Amino acid sequence: MAETRDTVRQAVVLVSAIIAVVGAFIGSGAAGGIPIQDAAGGALAADATPIAPGGPAFAIWTPIYAGLLGYAVWQSAPKQRADDRQRRLGYPIAVSLILNAAWILSIQFGFLIASVPIIAALLVVLVWAFSITLASRPKNLVETIIADGTVGLYLGWVCVATAANITALLVASGFRGFGLGMDAWAVVVVAVAGFVGVILAVRGKGRLAPAVSLSWGLAWLAVARLTGDLLSMPAAITAIIAVVVVIAVTVVLRIRSTRPRAASGRSPKVVAA
Repeated sequence: MAETRDTVRQAVVLVSAIIAVVGAFIGSGAAGGIPIQDAAGGALAADATPIAPGGPAFAIWTPIYAGLLGYAVWQSAPKQRADDRQRRLGYPIAVSLILNAAWILSIQFGFLIASVPIIAALLVVLVWAFSITLASRPKNLVETIIADGTVGLYLGWVCVATAANITALLVASGFRGFGLGMDAWAVVVVAVAGFVGVILAVRGKGRLAPAVSLSWGLAWLAVARLTGDLLSMPAAITAIIAVVVVIAVTVVLRIRSTRPRAASGRSPKVVAA
C-alpha cells in the first residue's frame, strides 16, 4: 500500500510539472497565448504600476522551471520513492505547479481578480514547502540544487510577484491609496517586500536561493523605476536599500550558521541552498 501511494505521488509531481511547463509555454506568448505583460489589459506590464519589475526580471523563470522539471524527474526515480523527505515535499511542489498553471490561465483570460487569490495560495504553499526543506538537510548536492534551491528561488520570486499582482489589481480597480501618493504606496510595498526577504533569511539561517530571487525582482523593479516609462525615484531607492539589506542579512546569517560546525572540527555536511 505504501509503495502504491509513493508511486502515485511521484506520478502526480511529474504530471504537474508537465502541466506547469505547458502553461509557461502558453504564457510566454507561444502556441497562440498572450504574453503575460500584454494579457489582462496590460495590468502586469513593466510600466503598469510602480511595483512592477522590469521585463528582464522574468528571466528568473528559466532556472525555476528548469529546477522544477529537474526535481520532478529526479524524484520519480525508484531510489526516491520511499524517501521520507520527498514524501513530505512532493505534494506541496505538485500543488504549487498546478497553482502556477492556474495563475497563468487566469491572466490569459483576463481574470485579474481571480489571479490574486491564486497567487496568494501559491505563496502559502511555497512557504509550506520551504518549511519542509528547513526541517531536514538534503542528502547530496543534487538534492540541494533541485529541491532546496528550486523551492527557495520559487518562493523568493513569488513574494515579489504577489506584491506586484495585488498592486496591479488595486490600480486596475481604481484604488487611489486613501489620498497617499503613488510614490508613498510604492515605498511601503517595497519596504514590506524587503522585510519579508529578511524574515526568509532569518528563518532559513542564511539560505541563498530565496534572497537571490527576491533581490533579483527588487533590483529590476529599481531599474524599471529609474529608466522606464513610469519613473519613481523613491520606489527605486527603497528597492535598492531593500536589496542591500536582504543580501547583507543573508550573508551574515549564512556565515554564522556554518561557523559552529567548522569550529568544532566536525565533518562537513551538505549545505542547503
